[in-house]
Amino acid sequence: MPRARIQSIDRAVGLMHAVAALPRGEATLAAAAERVGVNRSTAWRLLATLQHHGLVERDEESNSYAIGAVAFQLGSAAGVDAIVRAAHQTIAELAGATGETAALAVPRELALVYVDQVAASDRDEASWLGRGAALHATSAGKAYLAWLPPEEAMAALPRPRERHTHTTLVDERALRHEFARTRERGFGSCRGEREADSWGVSAPVIGAAGRPIAVVSVWGPSARVGRTRFPALGAQVMEAAGRLGSCLRLSGKRTT
Repeated sequence: MPRARIQSIDRAVGLMHAVAALPRGEATLAAAAERVGVNRSTAWRLLATLQHHGLVERDEESNSYAIGAVAFQLGSAAGVDAIVRAAHQTIAELAGATGETAALAVPRELALVYVDQVAASDRDEASWLGRGAALHATSAGKAYLAWLPPEEAMAALPRPRERHTHTTLVDERALRHEFARTRERGFGSCRGEREADSWGVSAPVIGAAGRPIAVVSVWGPSARVGRTRFPALGAQVMEAAGRLGSCLRLSGKRTT
């Protein structure tokens, strides 16, 4: 097969990998070209072509590149099944370790959809598979939005924002503060904001481009999952999300 490969496509794919691997703001033309081993003029033409097709985006202010929206759409179109297969054991172990329901959600366009769920063996929980997370009223939504650029996060929020319970945050200033707190401690929390008796924590699975590619969650009734358990449960979902992120990066599954 090596003779069937096209050098320019090889180089373009290499540049996309370089842009995805470099930290946000550091994927400049020079850095990407050096990583792939091509001269800057060639890299510039290839990146301009990728940008034209929405596969990369160029930030005029920092003069750096990032993976584009079309690449994310293609990644989503590749199917969630591979991610679910890779993550299921981690989700099952998390449910067993916490004694609560554990779940995995993935971004789909401007939504966050649950694609796997495992309840502890002695629990009978309603299934959220295939359902969307209320981005402003769930720990999963907060964990996802907290790792997006602030303006992108606010743009993704529904308008008007439904107040599901008396603890639901709907004010923009309060939500911005909540996202900042979420990012600082590494996990999102929900205190009955979507359903009054459902409390939980979530942590993002971060891809090579520094964006969340999935969210790991644990939830249960307030009688079992209260504020005092948040730190321990938060540490557990962060560990599971970190392990899953490492696994996906090593296996090359949708890490941008």
